[in-house]
Amino acid sequence: MTNNVSDQTGAGNITWDLSDLYASIDDPDLQDDKKRVRKLAKEFASSYKDNVTEFDEKNMKQALHDYEEILELLGKIGSYAQLIWSTDTSNAEYGKLVQQANELSSEIHQQLVFFDVEWLAMDDERANRLIESEELRYYQHHLETSRRYKPHILDEKAEQVLSAKKVTGRSAWNRFFDETMGAARFTLDGEELTQQEVLSKLHEPDRGLRKRAHAALTETFSELSRSLTFIFNTLLADKHTDDKLRNYSSWISSRNLANEIEDDTVDILVDTVTDNYHLVHRFYKLKQSLLDYDEFYDYDRYAPLLQNEKEIRWDNARSTVLDSYTDFHPEMGRIAGEFFDKDWIDAAIKPGKRGGAYSASTVPSVHPYVFMNFDGKIRDVQTLAHELGHGVHQYLSREQGVLQANTPLTTAETASVFGEMLVFQALMRELDDPREKLALLIGKIDDTIATVFRQVSMNRFEHAIHTKRREEGELTTEEFSSLWRRTQQDIYGESVTLTEGYNLWWSYIPHFLHTPGYVYAYAFGELLVLALYEQYTQSEAGFADRYIEMLRAGGADWPEHIVGKLGLDITQPDFWDKGLTAIDHMIEQAEELAQKIS
Repeated sequence: MTNNVSDQTGAGNITWDLSDLYASIDDPDLQDDKKRVRKLAKEFASSYKDNVTEFDEKNMKQALHDYEEILELLGKIGSYAQLIWSTDTSNAEYGKLVQQANELSSEIHQQLVFFDVEWLAMDDERANRLIESEELRYYQHHLETSRRYKPHILDEKAEQVLSAKKVTGRSAWNRFFDETMGAARFTLDGEELTQQEVLSKLHEPDRGLRKRAHAALTETFSELSRSLTFIFNTLLADKHTDDKLRNYSSWISSRNLANEIEDDTVDILVDTVTDNYHLVHRFYKLKQSLLDYDEFYDYDRYAPLLQNEKEIRWDNARSTVLDSYTDFHPEMGRIAGEFFDKDWIDAAIKPGKRGGAYSASTVPSVHPYVFMNFDGKIRDVQTLAHELGHGVHQYLSREQGVLQANTPLTTAETASVFGEMLVFQALMRELDDPREKLALLIGKIDDTIATVFRQVSMNRFEHAIHTKRREEGELTTEEFSSLWRRTQQDIYGESVTLTEGYNLWWSYIPHFLHTPGYVYAYAFGELLVLALYEQYTQSEAGFADRYIEMLRAGGADWPEHIVGKLGLDITQPDFWDKGLTAIDHMIEQAEELAQKIS
């Protein structure tokens, strides 16, 4: 198998240069940094252990500076290992490097855990004085948010044990899942393909091809179902154990705490979205009519409206994204341009490469890298815009340092989805033919449905499997599939006929395992951006500058404060209605275009 698709689109040679991290897995600097981080961690423990509860402002500032230096170095090693491995998960040497990085991370965190334990043991009066001090203003948000973990942290010895066992527990099982799916092959029309290659066929205009691709995916998922079921059960049990030890009230509470959002706010988001599933039904009934299908199956959901969707070359995708970004704000265009000019993107489809797309922030002293699988479809332009949105965000927020550069997952999707919206609107403006406009709009609504409603339906699946696993013990494959079908039937209603094979499609989704509770953040980000874009279209000059400053803030302030500077209040119960109203208007626009061309 070759990366013929990438070669045809001009993306076959778009691979990243990781030398800003390390030149190779044999780079002497990599070995030296492993020794250096061990040395720094030992010195840190020697200098500060048993003293943190009595720190003054000066002591804390120096300790945090030293702490960041260690985390920066450790992050650099781990980022390199994960990035190079993700391009070829079948490479045993890369897998070995990932394991070494995980073990090193565990070793170092065992030495450093006293710092968090002792900081949280500091009496509240002294801690608040440090948090409010001028000398520690730079670290204020980190110090403030970290204190929220006080009810959930264990003693030093227990924390060390949990860190040590994670290497052979959660981290190991996640790696096994990734390598299993990376090595999996799917037989389609006599050819052995990767998961990513077959998933892309679900977006093809040929209905027969989509149906065969669906069957190919289902067949391999079925073959792997015993292993995947065991992995899911193990990780669900692992999280339950952690949550009990740390006194979290529910399976989602730790995720919400990390996202700096209240449980009640998440409940309102989920309830508001599920109450509007009728928009999904309405949209798919429209799409069924436009495609003139007697029945609309799950493998029809991403069917393009036009039968001759043209292939998009990599260079065209690049110019489309960069032009859109630059038109919004020159600094956004300049930063995004660096990703192309300096080989910070890996877009070629290759054997062994994991599926999907992401932007890795790496560490503040380096820069982000973008990972994707480009196969020349219009959605790949949107994916490129999405990941570069993350990349620009991560690039700008580096100045906040390793402790505050990363944003909570809820607002982490803001820049990515906003980038998608800029590109979508630019593409719409370029089109004159109402059929082409409708096709592009339908594709955008497809993505929005997937990002808002489908992700919330997956949150409902997560809630179901975590709850059932905790109450009734290990789940069978059939029980997972039954819960998946029920939650998927809720979102699609009678507008989509779910095939029997679709029952197994829970088993390949990595978010459930890598980042439990993550998926609602997609809906949060999409609805936030729909409201944000509406604000942008109605605002006077200066919005783009304030937007850039929002990205620059990273995770150095509460999400509601950062977003609030752009005129939105995400704490209001009716806030989500703004985004859902925008989706309603998009569907209405599609219905009107459909009337014009009928």
